[in-house]
This record gives sequence, C-alpha cells and structure tokens, in this order.
Amino acid sequence: MLIRYGYQIDITCPQPTPLVCMLLAETARLPDLVGPEDFSTNPPGVPVSTYTDIYGNRCMRMTAPYGDFSIRGDATITDSGLTDPVYPYAREVPVADLPDECLLYLMGSRYCETDRLSQIAWDLFGNLAPGWGRVQAISDYVNGHIRFDYQQASATRTAYEVWQGRVGVCRDFAHLFVAFCRCLNIPTRYVNGHLGDIGVPVAGPMDFSAWTEVWLEGGWYTFDPRNNARRIGRIVIARGRDAADVPMINSFGPHMLKSFEVWTYPVDA
Repeated sequence: MLIRYGYQIDITCPQPTPLVCMLLAETARLPDLVGPEDFSTNPPGVPVSTYTDIYGNRCMRMTAPYGDFSIRGDATITDSGLTDPVYPYAREVPVADLPDECLLYLMGSRYCETDRLSQIAWDLFGNLAPGWGRVQAISDYVNGHIRFDYQQASATRTAYEVWQGRVGVCRDFAHLFVAFCRCLNIPTRYVNGHLGDIGVPVAGPMDFSAWTEVWLEGGWYTFDPRNNARRIGRIVIARGRDAADVPMINSFGPHMLKSFEVWTYPVDA
C-alpha cells in the first residue's frame, strides 16, 4: 500500500533562531519512498543541512529568520500494509548477554526515572514469566492505568508523575512503559513518528505519535502502550532514550508555536 504523510509547522521568532529539526523518515525507510521527501520553508530559501545524530536519527539544521516562519514536509511511502508482528515466544535476554548497543536503553533518563519506579515495577510484574508475555502485560497495565487527555499534555511530566497522576498523552504512555521495562532489565527505547488511522476508526485530527521498541531475543520489537494494539503503517522519524532525545523542533532561542498540521493516510497507487 501507499501512505502519504507530512506536516506543516508555523512558528514565530523574535530574532534569528538556530533550529535542529527531526522530521525526516528514518534511514531504513528511504528505499520505500516514492520520490524524495518534499521539504520547504516559508520564507523560502533558508539554507538547510542534514546530519545523523548519535542514535542514527536524520536531523536538519537551519536558522529561522525573525518573524513568522513555516516548515513543511510531504512524501509518499510504500508500506507492506501488515500489522506490527507478534512473536509470543520471544525471550528476554540476560543483561550479561545483551549487545553493547542495548545497554544504554537500560539506564534511567530525563523522563524515565528507573530509580523511583524500580520497586513498583518489580511488585507489579516481577512474578510474571519473563519474555513477550511479560512485556505485553506491562503494555496492558500502562494502557489501563492512564487516561488519555490531549488537554493534559505537558512537556515536563515524567514517568513517575504519569504513574501518580494517571493522565497523559501518547508520550506519557511511552515513558511509563519504557521506565517499567528498564526497571526489569529489558532494554527499551522511545520512538516517535507518523501513525495514521489505517485499519481502525478515524480518531480525529492527526498528530505525531509516540510508541516504543523493546529488545528481546532476535532484535527490537514494537510495542504501543497508548493504543495497545498491533497497527498498520508506522513511519519512524526518530529513536532515543526518551522524548528529550528526539524533539521535533529544538530551538536555540525563543520561539512561539502558532499552528501545526499533520497528515498520514493511505492513497491509491
């Protein structure tokens, strides 16, 4: 199937402001693109360069001029049309046997305070058999523990605060899940990207989404505690320890968000 995805973000800056933006599809999906990603700015002609960060994410550098500034991206990508795979017999890997690159994703991070949640995690999930089933049980718990409320979005809420307050948005579901898994010595990373309402009822205006990936025997596997369902058409933008590593726009100076629009939907060939 083909999926069209994109965004338009409008900000205003009181002075020329350097930006680092993570808005491009991950490198692994470049062969699936139907033509290049169409990226533009308004005012036009702003120089843009790209680099790859320490997590392998594609980043864009630019300097927003004084006043109103818009960035827009649009692309079409080929997708299998299959739901996220399930591997019910995948086993947890002992820490001593983990690949070196996984160890980073066992550590506490800005939004995932493993020190504050460790005992809670072991009390809730420590008696469950290790493996896919335990990870799914964590996703089930997080999905049922948190009430989704877009009006309650907060850029500073941590996993422990999510557990206490029981309300949040997709990033909060992901942070609590990530923290619980790490407490149980399961490497887990935070993911953001596009996830359209494909194969499910349309839930309203589109937005960027957050989910997770867990290292079990054989590699990284997708878990989505917000939706707690296997979904079609995920388009990864960035991965990191938590949301602090993968902001869509990181500005080195003040800016005000005026509006944003996100679209992700299937299209005919």
